[in-house]
Amino acid sequence: MKVFWFLPTHGDSRYLGTAEGARQVDHDYLKQIAQAADHLGYEGVLIPTGRSCEDPWVVASSLIAVTRKLKFLVAVRPGLHQPSLAARMAASFDRLSGGRLLVNLVTGGDQVELEGDGVFLDHAERYRQSSEFIRIWREILARSHDGRSFDYEGEHLGVRGAKLMFPPVQQPHPPVYFGGSSEAAHELAAQQAETYLTWGEPPDQVARKVADVRLRAARHGREVQFGIRLHVIVRETEDAAWQAAEALIGRLDDATVLRAQEAFARMDSEGQRRMAALHGNGRRRTRADLEISPNLWAGVGLVRGGAGTALVGSPQTVAARIEEYASLGLDKFILSGYPHLEEAYRFAELVFPLLPARASEQLPGRVLSGPFGEVVANSYEPRPSRA
Repeated sequence: MKVFWFLPTHGDSRYLGTAEGARQVDHDYLKQIAQAADHLGYEGVLIPTGRSCEDPWVVASSLIAVTRKLKFLVAVRPGLHQPSLAARMAASFDRLSGGRLLVNLVTGGDQVELEGDGVFLDHAERYRQSSEFIRIWREILARSHDGRSFDYEGEHLGVRGAKLMFPPVQQPHPPVYFGGSSEAAHELAAQQAETYLTWGEPPDQVARKVADVRLRAARHGREVQFGIRLHVIVRETEDAAWQAAEALIGRLDDATVLRAQEAFARMDSEGQRRMAALHGNGRRRTRADLEISPNLWAGVGLVRGGAGTALVGSPQTVAARIEEYASLGLDKFILSGYPHLEEAYRFAELVFPLLPARASEQLPGRVLSGPFGEVVANSYEPRPSRA
């Protein structure tokens, strides 16, 4: 099991949908989050992409030197990047970071944003373009290890004599992550991704996705790994966690929710449609309505696009829900919480010790000399409480 955190390059706050409790997201703050994730033992960080975000490649590059083991899941965007340039960027980043790059293939689902970026393809065409893009990207990087060039002529993209002089550290290329809920997305993941990502839907829905992608991959003679993107709201008790969830959306007004849902409704993303359906396109507002599966809460999606669900509960409950998803075949958990700096510590301190050894043994203090916690009365090392 590998647990990732998130860099909020589109903003961070204590309350969704309002500037109250918000904080400035500058390089110093992003560096704090990245270093905290690195120190706490998270596998890596996901960096979002889109016009509401700082550029993920610039941000990730700026954090190489201030982290040690942390991996960076960074987006490539067909239609915005050319595959040859994206391959050079990936190889450079992978070498400079010592093999710490993971690549997130993002097709996009917001037509308004895409057209603003000069992409005028419909949903089906975008997926065909994405398939050609990542095929070229993979081949250029794979062939760089022995100096071969690559030719390709597709419907949307082509290269002739494409060659990379400086190969990446990881062979044959940095792993590709890809998420999507449409049939076209499942097929693309089955053919060309190392890890398929789903947003946080109820376990039975996630199980159907995993089964479909796994079957499609087998038809191509491949195996695919699986991951999930979730928010987390974990507190020492169940009541405290649900109070924190209510507080997170406690400053929202109806007009803000309506504007957000109108924007999401214009998108042609099947994943976004499924997220919106979980909270009735903004109509469900009570805990009873928003708890769509035990401890899976859809409140975040009232105003946040993309991943819109959170695991809410005590450390034991949240760990149990993660294990439930793991039993479906998921081994990558990309998490976030508000505010992201404090929640990175909270989740690591409360939940890491309850997860399988791969995650919990990374906790700070387990490999250091000296006490884990504050020395008692200048004389005694603190001991774990029986609670």
